Amino acid sequence: METITVKFGGSSLADAAQFRKVAEIITADPRRAFVVVSAPGRRFADDTKVTDLLYQAFEHAGTPAFAGTWAQIAERFETIVRELDLNVDLGLDDVKAEIEAGANQDYCASRGEYLNAKIMAALLDRPFIDAADCVFFRADGSFDAARTDETLGAALADKTGAVVPGFYGANPDGSVRTFSRGGSDITGAIVARASGSSCYENWTDVSGILAADPRIVADALPIREITYRELREMAYMGASVLHEDAIYPARTAGIPIRIRNTNAPGDPGTVISREASGEHLLPVTGIAGKKDFSIIHIEKDQMNETPGFVSKVIEPFAARGISIEHLPTGIDSMCVVVPTAQIRDSRTELLCDIRDAVSPDVILVENDMALVAVVGRGMVRRKGVAARLFGALAQAGVNVRMIDQGSGELNIIVGVDTADYETAIRALYGAFFA
Repeated sequence: METITVKFGGSSLADAAQFRKVAEIITADPRRAFVVVSAPGRRFADDTKVTDLLYQAFEHAGTPAFAGTWAQIAERFETIVRELDLNVDLGLDDVKAEIEAGANQDYCASRGEYLNAKIMAALLDRPFIDAADCVFFRADGSFDAARTDETLGAALADKTGAVVPGFYGANPDGSVRTFSRGGSDITGAIVARASGSSCYENWTDVSGILAADPRIVADALPIREITYRELREMAYMGASVLHEDAIYPARTAGIPIRIRNTNAPGDPGTVISREASGEHLLPVTGIAGKKDFSIIHIEKDQMNETPGFVSKVIEPFAARGISIEHLPTGIDSMCVVVPTAQIRDSRTELLCDIRDAVSPDVILVENDMALVAVVGRGMVRRKGVAARLFGALAQAGVNVRMIDQGSGELNIIVGVDTADYETAIRALYGAFFA
């Protein structure tokens, strides 16, 4: 029988009631064999996530404040176990002793996932597999995919089901190392690949990926189908539901990802795959954006006839470790779009280096720019998309400062004034989805 890997986020596992809801979802489909869990999230608006409490415990270790912080952490887990009427020893005293003895920050931060997985394994009566025994990092901190696939695959091969904590693994010396925040999404994809699952279900508190930021477009529609490439584009431009590094393990294995809502399990959610069906295909799949960029304008006569001109411009950015977001060019001009924060402390020196490298006729910097991307596989060879885009922005009174289209015709990116950012998002949503 084919298997499904399921991952549940912190909001899905914030208290005992949520645990029961999750258990019902898992047992409703016998294919949901392998379970990855996050640490308990907020129970209400002013609540504190357990991971944040664990970071505080690390900071407070060895001080009088530690006792109060640890009491809050222990109370969260003890309450869940008690209300679920489980007979399970979580080893809270051992965790406390490790933190007090000076355990590293990653160990402390990871204990929320570790303890939640212990609870879930007891609730489902499934084996617990510690991620530190099967998920590996190299000495330089990079993820060791080959070793992880081999070890984790072997650990899961003889099991009809198991629970694995998300977010962390182990360094070569056995010490705990975490992924970046939200890394349980990555663990879920890793488990799906290692187990040979037919699908990776990522359960959260929204009914799929939305076509625009709901903080800007309150009634944004969910996206039913999206390709890995489209999702990468949207995640890169600021859309958030799934940790973007979680896409890669599933994509390489050809495993579809499905975003589902724990609190509305009947909703279809969003399916992410290599090739979407195209049914009811709109020209645009979604709209996303980011703020706080600067444009460095460079002009020089006959620039296009100067071999190596662009590479000479790029070198000073690379030397300072500055990421270039976009590089639109003309015959005698080019723009380098970078995050403002990355040039704030070295702007004068950077411009001097560019002048020395290419002797531009004009070089100037403009700040307060936002980037807005219209993403969609349906844009390829579809007539009128650009006209509708620019018409909507013009009608909304938004000035376009930069235009860039990817070579794969998967997106069109426009630069607008930061003050016009939300207006641009709403105008584009209205043009393609209303």
